[in-house]
Amino acid sequence: MIKSKLLILVIFALFIIATAQSQTTFYDLTTIQKIEISFTQPDWDYQMDTAKNGFDSYIMASLVKINGVQFDSVGVKYKGNSSYNSTYLKNPIHISLDEFKSQSYQSIKDIKLGNGYADPSMIREVLSYNILQNYMDCPRSNFAQLFVNGAYVGLYSNAEPIGKSFCSDHFFSSQNTLIKCNPIVNPGPATKSNLKYNTTDSSNYFNYYEIKSTNGWNDLVGLCDTVTNFSSNISSVLDMDRAIWMLAFNNVLINLDSYTGVFAQNYYLYKDNTKRFNPVIWDLNMSLGGFPFVGSSNSSMGSLTVANMQQLSPTIHSADVYWPLIKDVMNNVLYKRMYIAHMRTIMNEMFVSNSYQTTASQLQTLIDTAIVADTNKFFTYAQFQSAMTSNTTVGSYVVPGISTLMSARVSYLQSLADFTAVPPTISAITPSNLTPGINSTISIAAQVTNTNANSVYLGYRFVNTDKFTRILMTDDGLNNDGTAGDNIYGATFTMNGPVLQYYIYAENNTAGMFSPERAEHEFYTLQSNVQTAASGQVRINEFLAANQGYNTNENGQHEDWIEFYNNTSSSLNMFGLYLTDNSLNLTKFAFPDNAIIQPQGYLVVWADENATTSSYLHCNFKLLSGGEQLVLSDISGNILDSINFGAQVGDVSVGRCPDGTGTFIPSLPTFNASNCLTGINENGAAENEIKVYPNPACEYFTIQFNSTEKENTICLYNALGQEIKTIISTNKIETVSISELSEGFYVLKINADQFKKLQILK
Repeated sequence: MIKSKLLILVIFALFIIATAQSQTTFYDLTTIQKIEISFTQPDWDYQMDTAKNGFDSYIMASLVKINGVQFDSVGVKYKGNSSYNSTYLKNPIHISLDEFKSQSYQSIKDIKLGNGYADPSMIREVLSYNILQNYMDCPRSNFAQLFVNGAYVGLYSNAEPIGKSFCSDHFFSSQNTLIKCNPIVNPGPATKSNLKYNTTDSSNYFNYYEIKSTNGWNDLVGLCDTVTNFSSNISSVLDMDRAIWMLAFNNVLINLDSYTGVFAQNYYLYKDNTKRFNPVIWDLNMSLGGFPFVGSSNSSMGSLTVANMQQLSPTIHSADVYWPLIKDVMNNVLYKRMYIAHMRTIMNEMFVSNSYQTTASQLQTLIDTAIVADTNKFFTYAQFQSAMTSNTTVGSYVVPGISTLMSARVSYLQSLADFTAVPPTISAITPSNLTPGINSTISIAAQVTNTNANSVYLGYRFVNTDKFTRILMTDDGLNNDGTAGDNIYGATFTMNGPVLQYYIYAENNTAGMFSPERAEHEFYTLQSNVQTAASGQVRINEFLAANQGYNTNENGQHEDWIEFYNNTSSSLNMFGLYLTDNSLNLTKFAFPDNAIIQPQGYLVVWADENATTSSYLHCNFKLLSGGEQLVLSDISGNILDSINFGAQVGDVSVGRCPDGTGTFIPSLPTFNASNCLTGINENGAAENEIKVYPNPACEYFTIQFNSTEKENTICLYNALGQEIKTIISTNKIETVSISELSEGFYVLKINADQFKKLQILK
């Protein structure tokens, strides 16, 4: 076991750290991805159809190329419900790069491609996600051209899958309950994923939901009980702000192949570490009126005409027990006003402003040439060109032109009393201290005018992994809010973290308003005056991204880890710094207030998504052995240190030598210790028996033996694991000439069980 691990080290001693491509590239909205699939099976399409209608298994593609990057032995299958048909030449595709072997593209393992079924514009999904990202955590999306065995199949939408990686990026964990809310059986008016409580027996939910995590059925049953019976603690088990944004989006955009429509489907629920479920919208290919079935009770499809969709009531299903979440929101005065406020924000920002038209035009221009060449598309090129303004018959119903639908919809919504009601105006938001100290008392004040506000709330938190705490603001002159009755409201609390995130919500008897309007998805921030490590003082020093048999955490698990080094002669606090594996989400993990790193000392963070303990720190993401990035940043978003790394070898770490300042090189792990020890045993501890110096070496190196052995065997291996020379030494000190060797990394094997890394410089 030990020898095999060390042999791997010998073979991979010269480890090239690849510069990882930006994770944004594959979902860049301004470029079309090129995906090429090669099958050796002549009947691959028949096999894919058979698998889709059988056990939904993958067929192995011999080769997949993504923007020129090649992968062999890749899993491919058809996906979809109404968008799939064995007679189609262009079916939706699911590509699993790691189905048969461990591999990824820009850390992406799954690729899901939509075929544009029922969408003459070909942009509904991408446009809708582009709008939704402003208000909720949602998949990234763009376009891809698909080729199979050299033949162009057509243009597809390319939407980021919702799985562990997505949950880790957005909800700061990935091991908790994840539920896909789509009926397993064929959906129908009586077959909904609507969160309606049935019984305590989880088997009664099997046909309507799919658990994507290890377990979670009992969590789902509990959630359905809470939603159906509108328990007073609903906000402690479901992120109600995200749920309200979801319902607001569905209604404004007539996205009815969703929770709001007849099947109450196409969303995920993830339970984060606050014990709350977070809804995530999925599958927007029929948004913007592409699916006209709103449903009614458990018996009617509720088919809508274009005019019906243009004038769909914002309160649809408000009294229908088969949409209990909508019923909960509409029958709670606070939640309903928040819902209308969110609808108003989406409507004004995207549709009154005509921002969506600008984006739609850019998208259609981008894909125009690819559409012309797509001979398998479901609509003509002329229909694609006129899809913004012209209605198109699709089977038994009519899909409206996007702007035809939304222009009339905006006019309708603006005519309703809920939208003509004037909400309070929130302005002059003022913290009592712009640089508060940790654990100090702070107040937030705001002017609320125009109408008589009956409630003003402050929502705040100190870590983005926490939920917002909402407290009532008062106009009584006791919370740094001026004088009583002056329309300045304030709230006082303790600054318990390095960064305060907050928003304000105010309502009168008819309407509500958020500030910022996209809250809780967006918020104001205030930084404390905490003194944290500055650039160059603390560096990423070593990491192990494929821990197979080395160190274990306090739970006895072989988990990955990241080590930091303090370059200074003073103790430093990491509190106020952030660590991430995604440069688009710099604040993914916040160091707690007890993260002290000693002078010229080390601090280890386990990358295992476990809770922080008194022994070690644990961050809320894992490292990808296939390669990714690590970024250390401060409160202001300044990058203090970062590294992009490629595929990793089991039990081989990458670290700086000298500590804190040197370049990254592969080595045996030296957990919580210097990376430049001349002798290391399997556990990374210093050895006294053998010394190797100088290291790095140039013309020669010397080995000093302190053991009682009469004879020592020294073998020198190069980066390919080839034996360069062998020396039998009977001396206590042996000097070895290396003048003939090239610069690089080598490994010394002394006797049968001791290994040393050696760097040769020229």
